[in-house]
Amino acid sequence: MIISLPDTTVSKVAKALVQVREEGGVVALGRVLTLIISSKYGTPEDAIEAANDASREHPMRVIVLRLDRDADTAPRLDAEIRVGGDAGASEVVVLHAFGAAASNAESLVTGLLLPDAPVVAWWPADTPPVPAESAIGRIAQRRITDASRHEDPAAWAHQLGAHYTPGDTDFAWTRVTRWREQLAAVLDQPPYEPVISAAVAGAADSPSTGLLAAWLRLKLDVPVQYEHLDPREWAHGIKSVRLTRPGGDIVLARPEPGTAVLSQPGQPSHDLSFPRRTLRECLAEELRRMDPDLLYGRVITEGWELLGPPVTREKDVDAD
Repeated sequence: MIISLPDTTVSKVAKALVQVREEGGVVALGRVLTLIISSKYGTPEDAIEAANDASREHPMRVIVLRLDRDADTAPRLDAEIRVGGDAGASEVVVLHAFGAAASNAESLVTGLLLPDAPVVAWWPADTPPVPAESAIGRIAQRRITDASRHEDPAAWAHQLGAHYTPGDTDFAWTRVTRWREQLAAVLDQPPYEPVISAAVAGAADSPSTGLLAAWLRLKLDVPVQYEHLDPREWAHGIKSVRLTRPGGDIVLARPEPGTAVLSQPGQPSHDLSFPRRTLRECLAEELRRMDPDLLYGRVITEGWELLGPPVTREKDVDAD
């Protein structure tokens, strides 16, 4: 069900939510957090869909905030409430503020926050320079950005540490969880030899490649080569990780997107499923914790400092 409230006020939206709760009973109860999705351009339907899917694991109220601060536009607030089949296990409030009505983002959402519940802010694309100092970021316990949505994702990821505040995270980090889990599992098995060096290769525009290399540099305290591949060889994401030990190399590599092969000395190779993680999966993982991700903070500050600049490998055209 979708309820449209054109040219309205925040108090009227709040009253409409109460009415929905009274009419829907327990359907509208049991929310555990408020997720604020901030967007400058249009309603981010892909982000709303991801939040609806994630709400089945984390029932929540979703507030979608779009601000059009054009000074020539008359102040107005349009709203839309989505519940039931149009909102998954959440209730979605879409706020579109124009002109002077868009000048104070915090006042637009404060009256709609769930009482005594944590607040998570998510910028699917248009991230403020310092998320924690933005109007929405100041009221949130967790702040989620997505480096992959920026014009130069790798460069944006390298700047994450410059404005890091506990509670920040980025989906570029969330997308390397499977890689980190697999590598950690391998090192937890015999022969328990020390890693003496490592190498990570991926697309030049992949922020996750750099974050994985910085994590390895921080955790293993060994030299890590961070390599950018020619787009003709590998177009997107992480391509491979090589861990060198005295007894031979551990290699986790993707021959093609969606699959990976794990190779170890003296053991048969293993084919693994490594699809790119969806928005829903990334969001659901980040909503499982409301405390700061301190490891992420160390990786984008200390890890980047320890990691050397990337090496660019160009494809040998003559070999084609």
